[in-house]
Amino acid sequence: MSLHDDAVLVLKGYEGQDDLRQVYLDHLATHPDGLWKACGDGHITASALVIDPSRGQVLLTLHKKLRMWLQMGGHCEPVDETLAGAALREGAEESGIAGLTLLPGGPVRLDRHHTPCAWHLDVQYAAVAPDGAVEAISDESLDLRWFPYAEVADVADESVVRLLEATRARL
Repeated sequence: MSLHDDAVLVLKGYEGQDDLRQVYLDHLATHPDGLWKACGDGHITASALVIDPSRGQVLLTLHKKLRMWLQMGGHCEPVDETLAGAALREGAEESGIAGLTLLPGGPVRLDRHHTPCAWHLDVQYAAVAPDGAVEAISDESLDLRWFPYAEVADVADESVVRLLEATRARL
């Protein structure tokens, strides 16, 4: 199965955000290259909110280009076989944490936002950090920091706050 086919199946199975979900499905139906950065009309991206439920904390990255506190995530790559795998890869690369595990149940949220490169149709997952995880800043980050759940709204935008709320509801 191709990544495109996986994305369609994941989105068809996603419950909630029906109008936005349909935008994603329509995009994939009309853009065979709709998962790749080269698609100028926008592209599907995958992200993972890294959490440590035992400590009530979330790991955010200060994105180098956008200069905003965000969850880990980004563009799909040819090595990705599934959207979940892309989110997990991005989470591990940007957090430096090995052994992340996605919360069961598929994506937690969808979020469409404009970036300097194009529209991102982000498929958002949540990843649990293993006990004793130690983060390491990647080349894509200016900083990486654990925040208590209650402090996320003070540093991040509404999309990250909504993602955290949806993640906590699934826990």
